[in-house]
Amino acid sequence: MRRLPIAALTPLTLLALLGLLAGCGATGDGVLSADTVRVAVRVDLPGIGARGPSGAVEGFDVDVARYLVGKLGKKAVFVPVTAADREKVLTSGRADMVLATFSITQDRKERVLFAGPYQLSYQDILVRRGETRIKNVRDLAGRSICEVKGSNAGQRVVEERKVAARLVPFDSYGPCMERLLSGEVDAVTTNDVILAGLAAESSGLRLVNAQFNEQRTGVGMRLGDVEGCEAVNRAITGMYQDGTAKKLLKKWFGKTDLPISTVSVPQFEGCS
Repeated sequence: MRRLPIAALTPLTLLALLGLLAGCGATGDGVLSADTVRVAVRVDLPGIGARGPSGAVEGFDVDVARYLVGKLGKKAVFVPVTAADREKVLTSGRADMVLATFSITQDRKERVLFAGPYQLSYQDILVRRGETRIKNVRDLAGRSICEVKGSNAGQRVVEERKVAARLVPFDSYGPCMERLLSGEVDAVTTNDVILAGLAAESSGLRLVNAQFNEQRTGVGMRLGDVEGCEAVNRAITGMYQDGTAKKLLKKWFGKTDLPISTVSVPQFEGCS
């Protein structure tokens, strides 16, 4: 192909090429690049993220998001997300951050950059209040466990703990609660903060407090946004140092069976 000499390019063409070159390598889509940050949150988890009486979304993750985005000097706009779509909202550009009980795993870190964790919890078990035979994860052997699509909690019981439980998948926790209360499934397992919020909605359920598999809940961000990730980590540190983390945990889970006596700054994963 014949090359066009530089001298033959018109001034307007040169300006256009310079503009294209200047855009190469510029991210422009990090959380620090705009005045508004779109934050994906759950709207189906009481205590974590759910619609309040006014229709506005509220909960622990929502309040944490407001705090962190505020510390960045930005305004938060909330985008509803399901467990199955947490990665997709980032890769598709529909959200800039995800605070939606998003546990940090090596597999997810291949596709998502994680700030934090902003909260440490444990996997636990939710059962009917009259159920006394399930006291720990081993007691789930031969039982049916409701699992929400996009969560890996049930899979961890079977594969990591080698417990021969039967997984029953559903799209959200609503059907799981219905099946648990009716006796169609024996238990639900996931992060204890999720289960505590669900248990608070029904007097017929109780949290076992089995506490296994530490869960490191992080802020999902797009790969490459290292500067934004580091800024979020600084904000998380401030949230623990100024007492906000403890205050929010007590606000949303103080009346549940969730143990929240120990609140310390989690060890961060690193943003590289």
